[in-house]
Amino acid sequence: MVLILDLAVQGVQMLAVLALAPLLLGFTRKVKARLLRRQGPPLLQPYRDLLRLSRKEVVLAENASWLFRSAPYMIFAATWVAAALVPTFATGLHFSWTADLIAIAALLGSARVFLALVGMDVGTSFGGIGSSREMMFASLAEPAMIMIVFVVALIAGSTRLSHIAIFMQEHASLRVSLGLALVALVIVALAENARIPVDNPATHLELTMVHEAMVLEYSGRHLAVIELAAALKLLLYVSLVGCIFFPWGIASGEPSPAAYALGAVTYLAKLAAGGFLLVAFETSIAKMRVFRVPEFLGAALMLGLLGTLLLFVSRTF
Repeated sequence: MVLILDLAVQGVQMLAVLALAPLLLGFTRKVKARLLRRQGPPLLQPYRDLLRLSRKEVVLAENASWLFRSAPYMIFAATWVAAALVPTFATGLHFSWTADLIAIAALLGSARVFLALVGMDVGTSFGGIGSSREMMFASLAEPAMIMIVFVVALIAGSTRLSHIAIFMQEHASLRVSLGLALVALVIVALAENARIPVDNPATHLELTMVHEAMVLEYSGRHLAVIELAAALKLLLYVSLVGCIFFPWGIASGEPSPAAYALGAVTYLAKLAAGGFLLVAFETSIAKMRVFRVPEFLGAALMLGLLGTLLLFVSRTF
């Protein structure tokens, strides 16, 4: 009976992140429109877009390979698993032993490689440009992510997210290294999700777009799956920031149904706060030029490295 209950709670979390990802995307669009004094699309518009795309016919290029057809599902699977592993409303779930920061980084890296490969599969110039830019950004984003993992692991003594969340709850303190890691993670999240100032998800300008250039040849259900994976990645990074740096409200130990409910409400509040802060930042800054993005990501790498060095110098930092 206990095993069935644990599996049920784990299944609820997996379905919850899948259902909330388009809602978070719709929330950010709505808030951004309000900040710009526009009406904006409805909150449920991303669900309608996904449903409409899933009903449309798939149009494939003549020279598209098997990778082009199967990559959307592999990208979605890797991103969904990574998002479902992050503790959202409770720790100690049935598969919490697999919720490792290194495993999540590896899953996101594999999804990025598949996306870059399909961008070059058909042979279009825009897809090649987008893939080359994505790999250039990844060459700095992934080392920065590893430095963030080092900082958190040195402080918490583990790379498992459940242990990290519990440690941060019990030993909450202001650390310079944690602050540097938080800023670095936010920079990496902006780059990974193609948000302003790295990329603008609302435009389709061929000369500057990165993510949109790689999926330009997709249509129908393939495009719907990729768009859902992109929404899941945004939710993943917001959940990751909330789990590591703001773990309060997450149910731990052997929680009761009331603790689960409180954790779910707290998680929804964290998603709303993260979405609002993201939109507020995007509306206050302009998109930077493509050749300036490596400098932006290089700052994240340096912040992560500085945080790691501070911990080696003194544990109090």
